[in-house]
Amino acid sequence: MSAGPSREQAPACTGERCVTCSDEAVAVEVLRLLDDGLALVATDAGEEEVSVALVPARVGDTVLVHAREAIAIMKG
Repeated sequence: MSAGPSREQAPACTGERCVTCSDEAVAVEVLRLLDDGLALVATDAGEEEVSVALVPARVGDTVLVHAREAIAIMKG
């Protein structure tokens, strides 16, 4: 049974906040909706793909993201 990716394979975190592995939700803007419940969002580190499967996000919405999952819509 695999314990997950090794440190060498894990994504590198840059900047002050990382939407993948931080222990907090980060506010980001939805730039584009993609297939399969994903969206391209603007973060402090640049553009990233996150899941918006749990919220009815639209382009222009500000969503809270934790562990690459949008968990709430702040404003739109």
